[in-house]
Amino acid sequence: MRILVIGGTRFIGFHFAEAALAAGHEVTLLHRGRSGAGLLPDAEHLIADRDDDLSALRGRNWDATVDTCAYFPRQVWKLAANVDPGAAGRYLLVSTLSVYDEPAAPGYAEDSPLLPSNGPEAEEVTAATYGVLKAQCERAARQAFGPETLLVRPTYVIGPRDYTHRFDYWVQRLTRGGEVLAPGRPDAPLQVVDARDLAAWMLALLEQGASGPYHAATPPPFGMGDLLDAVASAVAPPGTTLTWVDEDFLRATDVPDRALPLWPANPAVRATSTADPAAALATGLVLRPVAETARDIEPFEPQPETLAPDREAELLAAWHARQA
Repeated sequence: MRILVIGGTRFIGFHFAEAALAAGHEVTLLHRGRSGAGLLPDAEHLIADRDDDLSALRGRNWDATVDTCAYFPRQVWKLAANVDPGAAGRYLLVSTLSVYDEPAAPGYAEDSPLLPSNGPEAEEVTAATYGVLKAQCERAARQAFGPETLLVRPTYVIGPRDYTHRFDYWVQRLTRGGEVLAPGRPDAPLQVVDARDLAAWMLALLEQGASGPYHAATPPPFGMGDLLDAVASAVAPPGTTLTWVDEDFLRATDVPDRALPLWPANPAVRATSTADPAAALATGLVLRPVAETARDIEPFEPQPETLAPDREAELLAAWHARQA
């Protein structure tokens, strides 16, 4: 297949392009040239900003288009306006589980109600607008590229090359060992998917000619405790312990959610973190163990907003004093 990848040099896009090239497909990457220097030399590289001039796409034809970085519906419409009718092939949009309204029950399927998508488009991506914007992107994708559009809805994506370092924080912290502050409850729902597994499956969907929405997530029940136990089994030195600290205590001590990445503190996040991936598994999604992903994470500089060691020690001491 001839595949156009929008945003193919960072994280999901990189892993997808790498998998597609390894499988013998012809890959064209559209990116801004900021993170792709020297990467994937066997692919064709088109340097352009999707929010600016996309004329490089005109007069070209592909069998499939994979869009990894559409955050605004206007970006979907701009792409469609610069690709000749029918020239995009099957369009795959990387969306998110955040498109759902609060599900009625755990284990919800792809037909669960979505957030409203017919309102005005927000001007920026925030925690409050992200889900609605992605729902609007899905709607625009179907309208622009037709009913055969593929909508991949992943949960938190983890693995090598993750520039957010959310999962990586826990790998690095548990590698240090000692007493580790674990936020909230171990049974708080949380789902993840390795970017490499996501990429291989997305390619398989295109090869199968699939369409429609699919969840990409760890099958429930899976929680924060399962994640941290898996990471600890892979990287923690002997004697490492997890101390679960109450959510109300963390709130009272002004610990923001982002200080402890992946902490499912938001009720809406907990509600949508129980998606049923049965449809995806039936089409070939294979999920590697979280411990395997943890072993593949390389060291990195800590993010400034995450919990510093001194602050963690203070919180643990205060928590133990409260429990005494």
